[in-house]
Amino acid sequence: MKSKMLRIGLPSLLLISIGALFLIQCRTIKDVESESFPISHDIWTELLQKHILDNGTVDYKGFVEDKDRLGQYIQLLDNNHPNTKNWNREERLAYWMNAYNAYTIQLVVDHYPTASIRDIKKGIPFINSVWDLKFIEIEGNTYDLNNVEHNILRKKFDEPRIHFAINCASVSCPNLRNEAYLPDRLEIQLEEQARLFLNDPSKNQIKPDHVQLSKIFSWFGKDFKKEGNLIDYVSPYSDTDISDDAKVSFLEYDWGLNDKQ
Repeated sequence: MKSKMLRIGLPSLLLISIGALFLIQCRTIKDVESESFPISHDIWTELLQKHILDNGTVDYKGFVEDKDRLGQYIQLLDNNHPNTKNWNREERLAYWMNAYNAYTIQLVVDHYPTASIRDIKKGIPFINSVWDLKFIEIEGNTYDLNNVEHNILRKKFDEPRIHFAINCASVSCPNLRNEAYLPDRLEIQLEEQARLFLNDPSKNQIKPDHVQLSKIFSWFGKDFKKEGNLIDYVSPYSDTDISDDAKVSFLEYDWGLNDKQ
């Protein structure tokens, strides 16, 4: 007797993904007992200034050639887990944003060339996709990129501007900044990232009566709507005056690798 293949339609996959995201967000990552102290992110700034182009694309071949230097920074991250004893909020937040970006670059470098980060591990989002690979080891604690983004950055810091600072190695993602995030400059850096991303017509298209936003604002809508609607959040950062009753829609997301052309 021939077995029948189980076919899962797109609506079902969407429901599975949404359910998985909900479960991820409900997980709690406990504070780690560590004696580490805040680290320097100078190596990361050095690499970013060398391999991030003016248009925001990434010279991944350059990162491959600098793999040993990247490895030195990754090792620094691996050996120093943030803690609430010796690290203040800004130091922890800067660490985790830099870590998300550096581990993402490492993942792409380890599988380069690739047309898309999603090709590294195909699967259902939030269940067994590339963002669910358990390849991050920090003082014996194992994480995937979803853990870092959803269970640490989003859950522990309540800072929606992290969505403009972390980069998923894709064309539609906010551009990587060409310097590390630093505790004493964090507010300035996050504000600038928000303005740069919102006013980049390749990421968002803003007109007074129609705002076409990145899918990021749809996926993580509740992060941006805690004190109003999306127009309320976007308007202060926009170079274009937006009507209060402007239509809001969302652009398609380009998951192609944000590689140097």
